[in-house]
Amino acid sequence: MQRFIARHIASFARVIAAVSCTSRSAAGVRDTAGAREPRSIDAADCSALPGADDVRKFWRMAPDSGEAGGLFHGRAEWGAVVNRKGEVCLVVPPSDSAGGFWPGSRSISMAKAFTANGFSTDTLPLSTARLYTFTQPGHSLWGVSQPEPFNPDCLNPATNTRICGGAIAFGGGVPLYRNGRIVGGLGISGDTPCADHEIAKRIRHLARLDPAKGPTADDIQYAKVDRPSIYTHPLCPNTWRNGTRIGDEAPASGY
Repeated sequence: MQRFIARHIASFARVIAAVSCTSRSAAGVRDTAGAREPRSIDAADCSALPGADDVRKFWRMAPDSGEAGGLFHGRAEWGAVVNRKGEVCLVVPPSDSAGGFWPGSRSISMAKAFTANGFSTDTLPLSTARLYTFTQPGHSLWGVSQPEPFNPDCLNPATNTRICGGAIAFGGGVPLYRNGRIVGGLGISGDTPCADHEIAKRIRHLARLDPAKGPTADDIQYAKVDRPSIYTHPLCPNTWRNGTRIGDEAPASGY
């Protein structure tokens, strides 16, 4: 009987310890996934990419380097960085209060980073903005998101999932380069896709991770001011590009 009681006491102690550990872990997740601190993920091969300290600095600087347009002027952005394998190296929440940004943009930022890295090469940078027309019905990449699903485990900040996946075909994701070689991708989400692209492009430039042909090698294209092409992206509300106001998304009609 004494051995029976002792075994049950030991089992109860293990349960209490597990619950305590889970509570501490959950508290830590709330801290690291909150609005003030980036979350580093323990993935290999991230040494060629910006770290948490650099990311904090670039996220503050990018909206102040000129009008980005959109709804929030690029000041409510989530950001994610992936390495060349598509593993998430860093997720950065906006610096605003929890009520001042879109929680849904967290997963979109990871998917944009994955997409920009996944569809770019050393010699052909392909931002997610340039994928838009390709992926419309009747074009050659229609349905690209079906074989590239987002991993729902990545919606939980407590998990340590390394590859989130997801194919995004609108502005905000750019590939990252070092010494002419692609090393990963950056995804920005939290405003209009047009503003997201502007902020992503600026952060990449601040980090000195531009493609060999420069920061605008895979820039967003608009039929209103550029020639029609397979890279065309629609206008967004309050669209700006490189310091110039382009226009606004057309209002819906006929509903």
